Amino acid sequence: MALSQKALEAAISQIGVEETPRGSNWGVPVKDYLISVGLNFPASWCMAFVYWCFKKAAVELNVPNTAIKTGGVLAAWNKGKKAFAVTDPMAGDVFIMDYGHGLGHTGIIESIEGDYLKTIEGNTNDTGSREGYEVCRKMRHKSKIKGYLRYT
Repeated sequence: MALSQKALEAAISQIGVEETPRGSNWGVPVKDYLISVGLNFPASWCMAFVYWCFKKAAVELNVPNTAIKTGGVLAAWNKGKKAFAVTDPMAGDVFIMDYGHGLGHTGIIESIEGDYLKTIEGNTNDTGSREGYEVCRKMRHKSKIKGYLRYT
């Protein structure tokens, strides 16, 4: 099984996980996501969630984790785009959104439905906030995406 597919399974297993208390960017297991990228304090955690999923997958498959180890969405994009950027997204790829002023959001693609991505994201909510409180499924239009990373 490919690393990206195993990471997607890890992401799906976390659906419904919430910060405790809501709005804190902390609590179990959110702090575990953050600690996986070296952050031992409350912070935006969507990128840490993605890294944690790939780390868990790599351990289970006994393969190297090629995901960029960072809590910053745009840092992951900037460090990884040369080696991992793709233009043809597929399940297991990481999508990158850029809101400007250094703010981004990310998650893992579960499937593609026309011009939409069905995703699993951390630090979001049902209204689609980039600063939410849970792991959930979302639908994102491809036009809102800066790029895609495929960790193999």
